[in-house]
Amino acid sequence: MDVGLSLLDRTRTRVGHTDADAIGHTVQRAQRAEALGYDRFWVAEHHGVPGVAGSAPAVLLAVLAGVTSRIRLGSAGVMLPHHQPLVVAEQFATLAAVAPGRVDLGVGRSPGFTAPVRRALRQHETDFAADVAELRDHLEGTAEITAHPRPASPVPLFVLATGQGLDVAAALGLPVVVGGPVLRDPDALDRYRQAFVPSAAQPEPWVGVSLDVLVADTAAAAAELALPEAWAMARARTTGVFPALQPVDSIGEMTATQRRYVEQSRAVTGTPSQVAEELAQLLERTGAAELVASSSTHDRGALAESDAALAEVLSRAGSPVRG
Repeated sequence: MDVGLSLLDRTRTRVGHTDADAIGHTVQRAQRAEALGYDRFWVAEHHGVPGVAGSAPAVLLAVLAGVTSRIRLGSAGVMLPHHQPLVVAEQFATLAAVAPGRVDLGVGRSPGFTAPVRRALRQHETDFAADVAELRDHLEGTAEITAHPRPASPVPLFVLATGQGLDVAAALGLPVVVGGPVLRDPDALDRYRQAFVPSAAQPEPWVGVSLDVLVADTAAAAAELALPEAWAMARARTTGVFPALQPVDSIGEMTATQRRYVEQSRAVTGTPSQVAEELAQLLERTGAAELVASSSTHDRGALAESDAALAEVLSRAGSPVRG
C-alpha cells in the first residue's frame, strides 16, 4: 500500500465538553498526527451544526500551522457556495505565507445543513465549475486581478467530489478526494480518469479516498468505537439534528429506522490485520494515492490509539508514513 495517509478531523463536539474543548481536541490531534508521521491533516467547514465546532477552516488551519512544523494542513473542505473565490484565495495565500509548502485547499459544494443556515449564509445558486476555475486562477495569479499575498508557489487545489464534482475536477485538471457512494461506484472514478484534462499543476489524475477507519485490539472493540458516529448520523437522518458524540454506554433505544441506518454505516473497523486487508482491497479497487481517515468517536483516548494503530498498519504495509 504505497499511499499517503492523512486524517480528516471535523472538530466533533462531545457530550460533556464545550465547543472550545472540541477546538482544543483538534489541535492536540493534529500535533499527535504529526508525531505519528501522518502526511496531512484536514479540517472541515460546517455551520449551525450542534455536533461540529469546526466552522472556519482558514482560521483553524492558522492555529494548527503555529503548533506544527512538518505535516501538511488542508481544508476538506471550504464550501464555495458560501464564499467569494477571491476571498478564499486570499485566506489560503496568507496561510501559505506563514506555513510555506504545507497548505492545501480542498473545496466542495455542499449547501448549508438547514434552511435557516442557508439564509444566514446568504446562500444562493452558484456555478460551482465557474467558481472553482476562478479560484484556481486567483491562486495561480492568472485572474483579472492579482490576489495578495502572492505565495512562493501556488496553493494546491483539490475538489471534494461527488458525481458532478468529479466532472468539474476532470475538466479543470484537478485532484479529487472522494467518499461515500462514489467509493462503491468504480465506474465514477474510471470516468474521472478518462475525462481528465492534464493541467500544469496536475499532469495526471489523482484520487484520495475518505472514510471512517477505526482500529482496536479486537473486532468488537473497534466496532464499538464506530457506534457514536453511526448513532449521530442515524439521529440526524431521523430528527434533522446532527448531535454531539455520546459515550457508547449512554446510547439508548433506537427505532427500527435508526437501527437500520446504524447497521448500514460504512466504517472500516477491526484489528490491525483486518483493517490492513480491507484497506488493501479498497486502495487496489480505487487506485487511490492517499487514504483520508475521517474517523471520530466519543472516547478520545481510544481514538488516539486507533490513529496510532492505523499509522502502524500502513507503515508496515510499505506506505510513506513515517512512524
